[in-house]
Amino acid sequence: MFLPQPHPLMPLLPKLRIAIAGTGFIIEDCHLVAYKKAGLEVVGIMGRDAEKTARIAKKFEIGVVAQSVEELLEKSRPDILDIAVPPLVQPGVIETAVQSPTLKAILAQKPLAMSYEEGRRLVSLCAKAGKLLGVNQNMRFDPSVYALKQILERGLLGDALLATIDMRAVPHWMPWAKGLRSLSTWIMSIHHLDTFRYWLGTPDRVFASFRKDPRTHFAHEDGINLYILEYESGARASAWDDVWAGPVKEGGAPSMEIRWRFEGTRGVAKGAIGWPEWPNRVPSTIDYSTLDEPGVWFQPRWNAAWFPDAFIWPMADLMVGLAQGRTLFASGDDNLETLALLEAIHDSGTKHQVSSPSLWLKK
Repeated sequence: MFLPQPHPLMPLLPKLRIAIAGTGFIIEDCHLVAYKKAGLEVVGIMGRDAEKTARIAKKFEIGVVAQSVEELLEKSRPDILDIAVPPLVQPGVIETAVQSPTLKAILAQKPLAMSYEEGRRLVSLCAKAGKLLGVNQNMRFDPSVYALKQILERGLLGDALLATIDMRAVPHWMPWAKGLRSLSTWIMSIHHLDTFRYWLGTPDRVFASFRKDPRTHFAHEDGINLYILEYESGARASAWDDVWAGPVKEGGAPSMEIRWRFEGTRGVAKGAIGWPEWPNRVPSTIDYSTLDEPGVWFQPRWNAAWFPDAFIWPMADLMVGLAQGRTLFASGDDNLETLALLEAIHDSGTKHQVSSPSLWLKK
């Protein structure tokens, strides 16, 4: 029996100064909680709401409180800027950050940009300025997702046949989501599409079907997203990103969950992700069975959960990559393929036709 681990071994992290742009839920409840647990040095924080920013700074003992990116970089002089702002705001933050002579690296929030072209521009901008760019695709570090990656790398399931993710969960759309060119694809489906890329690579073809979410009253095209990914190897992947999940907000019986399954020629793995129960801490799970030991299900269990435990790893990866000069798990360059996949899914779902990430990657 192979016992996968829920996360990488924590390396000895270099002493680097981190500043944070953003004060939303994901910063206060995930990034800063994970960073504090790992003993990272956060030296500054920036937010538009001065009172909220000051409260968070006091809560996490952060010395510099700023109201602009320029002020944050000047006063805190960080090695790394951790960005968690709305996607239409993020490019401007990156443009300002790369001008800092002392800044060494940027951890951008996903989506890196709302188009492949804009993402490619930002990746090029950081490269020319000599700033290492990582993208916070943190679902890669969900314990069950990361554990399956280890199983796949060892070939325990044989050749990949079918991977599926079934999400029945109601997200809280932030006000900045209104008016974006896409709703679910760039905000919700991005997690699952990047996870499929992490497990299987970038697909050759995609087909998507969208319908509007009845609960979301502002204009949008992609609410409930269904899609199929095709690989020349014969592997297939599919997800049902159901942001309606029944009338659970209207008084109906709750039935929310995220489950995945991966089938190969020599085995099967299946898992559950505890995020829909947030703010309750629900660890992710994985079960797997192979022909090496027929009829047996291995069920490793840990206390690790996606929120907030996974959020240390994109930052730790960036810190080690910066210190050792190695490739990141989720670099800006790699994330361009995720953006190309988002474009293909959006293209397919809005035009009702087969599309391909290669249409953007060849540009």
